[in-house]
Amino acid sequence: MPTQPAGQHRPSRRSLFGMDSALAFARVRETNVLVIQGDLTRQPVAAVVNAANESLQHGGGVAQAIVRTGGRVIQEESDAWIRQHGPVAAGQAAVTTGGMLIASRVIHVVGPRFREGQDNAGLLRSATTAALDAAVEHDLGSIALPAISAGIFGYPPQEATSVVAHAVVDWLGSNPSSMTEVRLVGFSKSMAEMFAEALEGAAPTT
Repeated sequence: MPTQPAGQHRPSRRSLFGMDSALAFARVRETNVLVIQGDLTRQPVAAVVNAANESLQHGGGVAQAIVRTGGRVIQEESDAWIRQHGPVAAGQAAVTTGGMLIASRVIHVVGPRFREGQDNAGLLRSATTAALDAAVEHDLGSIALPAISAGIFGYPPQEATSVVAHAVVDWLGSNPSSMTEVRLVGFSKSMAEMFAEALEGAAPTT
């Protein structure tokens, strides 16, 4: 009979923790990793991750949806962060409050604009791990991430979901943390299914 790798376990996708909507699930060390099809801004987590631009001007895509739901305070705090720190660099995270979101914090990271000839995967991994590092630094026990860079930044969604899922599993496997849950959220069915496939590849059970 196949054995489970240490630190990983995949139970039924139904009923556990009320996760009827989870398309995929893995347990990495002490953290549950779920794939959810739904609205990132409605996730019941401590922090949501914003796929931001360097100047934290939230005018489109995921960023616009976060401000629309969470309120103008998120943009105002982002502007204040930029005035104090300057543009958000690769591998850096900016943290603001969540305004009217369920999440108490928004973690803003900048993924790569997809271009041939640059280390797109490395830059995307760096943005993903920056978000996870920031969550731990701010004692945020649960976090929801979108497919960073897969929108207006032009990263092919199949590749982006794979990089993000693998980065999350690798980080959780090598970094002790108090994080209890990580959600990989796709708004569309196709994006969520790509995340599910990626998670199953990143955290196999056999």
